[in-house]
Amino acid sequence: MTEPLMKIRGLRTSFKIAGQYYAAVDGLDLDIYKNEVFALVGESGSGKSAMALSLTKLHNPNYTRVEGQVLYAGRNLIALDEASLGNIRGRRIGMIFQDSALALNPLIKVGAQIEEPLIYHSDLDKKQRTAKALQLLEDVGMVSPAQTYAQLPHQLSGGMRQRVMIAIAIACNPDIIIADEPTTALDVTVQVLILDLLRKIQQDTGASILLITHDLGVVAEMAHRVGVMYAGQLVEVADVFQLFANPMHPYTRALLASMPGNSRRLRAIGGVVPQLQHMPRRGCRFAHRTPHVPADIHEKEPIYHEVAPGHYVLCSCYRWRHVCCT
Repeated sequence: MTEPLMKIRGLRTSFKIAGQYYAAVDGLDLDIYKNEVFALVGESGSGKSAMALSLTKLHNPNYTRVEGQVLYAGRNLIALDEASLGNIRGRRIGMIFQDSALALNPLIKVGAQIEEPLIYHSDLDKKQRTAKALQLLEDVGMVSPAQTYAQLPHQLSGGMRQRVMIAIAIACNPDIIIADEPTTALDVTVQVLILDLLRKIQQDTGASILLITHDLGVVAEMAHRVGVMYAGQLVEVADVFQLFANPMHPYTRALLASMPGNSRRLRAIGGVVPQLQHMPRRGCRFAHRTPHVPADIHEKEPIYHEVAPGHYVLCSCYRWRHVCCT
């Protein structure tokens, strides 16, 4: 396999709560390759968005501590100062945020917001930036680009705002696009249009996409590889076909069993993701939610096992299969 476009090593993101720091992302290792869609999936509270924002240090530094390495273009992004990171954000790494209504400035017209990364990261003059913004609006499927260019965000529907977010993210032809729950709170028909748009952009530009989602249907539709995240850790990483055909970690099997299907009963996952202040310090963090797995199957210090080429599972509890998770 080729050299990764981005290497994430030992990423640890901790939030300050009552004067102490607690890890929401705990020692995460991940490679993202050129021209691939890597989906990161898991329940709410698993640490997916915390991880995504950490890659370019978008968390509030007063309440967040980010450690480890995010190696991109020969540099560790975690070690860069704000000015150096500013040259990468928006130009080399684009971001599609979860809530476009919050991410877009309500007081600035759409066209000006699309042009902002072009001001900082290109040599285009005003006329060229306007032409580029109009072209981007057309590229993302706006029926009336000129009208949208002159509107404020509140004048647009949720799907249109999301398209504007995508236009901003791709304005400078980035190498990597981080899409954090890009279809959240959108109608099903609009979700399909947004996913089709992201797929087309990825195929046309060759950009890599880190897709954050809790929707396994979206994963099956979009991803080349998948990482399953639970309680701040990656518990399984595999090719999308391997993951759906042969899920190994009990959490992955439980997630798949909870999906609606025509041939089996829908199954719920008992319990909840641990709170940051009460995260287990040792052992498999999903152990308390898998009573059918004997305690001696779980490793005291879980390590990754390569169960097939490119298919990794955290903790040897994957060896125990039970009918309730198939």
